[in-house]
Amino acid sequence: MCGITAMIGNGASRERLGRMISAQSHRGPDGEGVYVDPDRKAMLGHNRLSIIDLSAAGDQPMISGDGRHIVVQNGEIYNYIELKRELASEYPFRTRSDTEVILAAYQKWGADCLDHFVGMFAFVIWDTVEKTAFAARDRFGVKPLYYHIEADGTVLIASEIKAIHAAGVEATPNDSTWADYLAIGLYDHTERTFWKDINSLPAGHSMEIKNSSIRISKWYDIAERVGTDLDERSEDVVSEEYFGLMKESVELRFRSDVPVGINLSGGLDSSSLLGLVHAIQGADSAVKAFTFTTGDPAYDELRWVEQMLEQTRHPLIASELHPEDVPDLAVSVQNHQDEPFGGLPTLAYSRLFEKAKEHGVTVLLDGNGMDEQWAGYDYYAAEDNGKPVAVVQGISDRAVRPECLTSEFRKLANNTESPTYFPERLRNLQYRDTRFTKIPRAMRFNDRISMRSSTELREPFLDHRLFEIAMRQPSDRKIKGGIRKRLLREIAAKYLPRAVSEAPKRPLQTPQREWLRGPLREWAASCIENGLSGPQGAYFDRKGVQKEADAFFEGSFNNSFFIWQWINLGLMRELPSRVGRSDALVANG
Repeated sequence: MCGITAMIGNGASRERLGRMISAQSHRGPDGEGVYVDPDRKAMLGHNRLSIIDLSAAGDQPMISGDGRHIVVQNGEIYNYIELKRELASEYPFRTRSDTEVILAAYQKWGADCLDHFVGMFAFVIWDTVEKTAFAARDRFGVKPLYYHIEADGTVLIASEIKAIHAAGVEATPNDSTWADYLAIGLYDHTERTFWKDINSLPAGHSMEIKNSSIRISKWYDIAERVGTDLDERSEDVVSEEYFGLMKESVELRFRSDVPVGINLSGGLDSSSLLGLVHAIQGADSAVKAFTFTTGDPAYDELRWVEQMLEQTRHPLIASELHPEDVPDLAVSVQNHQDEPFGGLPTLAYSRLFEKAKEHGVTVLLDGNGMDEQWAGYDYYAAEDNGKPVAVVQGISDRAVRPECLTSEFRKLANNTESPTYFPERLRNLQYRDTRFTKIPRAMRFNDRISMRSSTELREPFLDHRLFEIAMRQPSDRKIKGGIRKRLLREIAAKYLPRAVSEAPKRPLQTPQREWLRGPLREWAASCIENGLSGPQGAYFDRKGVQKEADAFFEGSFNNSFFIWQWINLGLMRELPSRVGRSDALVANG
């Protein structure tokens, strides 16, 4: 996992590219590299976090054997060994890296190479002959890719927004994005970011750049690949195929030249991951396991994790989050997120990556993706019964407070409906979560907090082959008799202790509302005031904000989603000064 940067066009500047690379140094502390096209039509930069082929041969930017193509990549192509065997007769491989496989695959298949990759990736390839750039992002957007188009047509590309700001792009808030977030609760649902004129290449999309012209194409969409037909095979046949792919997916993601660990909560998904590790490595597996705690037994998963590991050789390493840690940690995490993030759970998870780095583990696996595949969230049952589900899934419609915004600002919000590809309401909701809401947000949060500690997070259950099988299953294989993830539980029961495979779904939570009302109340109020005091305070009706904040702090209701939104606005005013920064967010220096 690394950081990539590119400048494509006549405005490419080595000095500006250098600033972009420096802004992403945390993404790749093991080395930096630069490529400058002889005609200065393109410049590529790279921050390296060494995972596969630790030698200098794996450095980037990487040039193809014939010198025509140059690539910078962030992420991993997990099936690179198999692809290398397939391509070896046509390409003179010189390294053991997965990056070189991208070059070989692109030279053979062009843009169609993307369909051959199993992995998480964002990359840019420069063609020195055609003077064109090709960029792409993986199917579920595990790896980020941002871009900005300058007035002269020059395109800036980076793994993080801060790198584009470092190149001199003015840091001006995108009011429409803020309106969607504050009035509706939607974010990371379109290509728009919270910053004006900086967009995210959507998951499963590619981009071609030639002569200052950009063409963006969709190369993967889970709904289009799956189609509307349901899987009519027997459950036994589906279970056998799915379990085989689960094992393969985890095994592929253990390919690494540095230590690999696993992140565990006490739920079914983490339990499945642990069971698969043992199915692959055997009972003597001693892979380090990591979890986080907050000291509140109502939320902590520690006892479940300890139960999972009781009969194993895995050392358990717990990271702790305390209320007094939050103020400084929130500022640090906000700086790495560049955009609003998900509250105290994200902070707690960031502590876990810090702990992994301290213990010499560079790669971590977790269990994201199973809830979206197998309808694990509680609100899926409501949708399956025909009951409406709030846009902010799992939270009531009162999750946000649009009445605390000015009427003119509320008009900027656009409650975009996701497409309805499937005849079943349940599958349409799963698609919404996967493509527009849950997965996009989680992937951004997790990428930034892992890279903040210069660690790589891998998501075995976001393998597209698993998703495609699960999305073809009838509703009663997902929810039946009040049991969610029904078929997955039956698969897990074959290789996990019954107490774990039958465990109820427990949302991964922290005592956010208790801390914000208690030891963090003064800090929370200060953050809210900081946000209201800046130019973006014009979004709000100050009296309305004060009324709702006071009601929350006094315990009138438990939902803290909108409180964290307002805290986030204040935190973003604390971001370090950026080159070209607008006065719109300047505060406290």
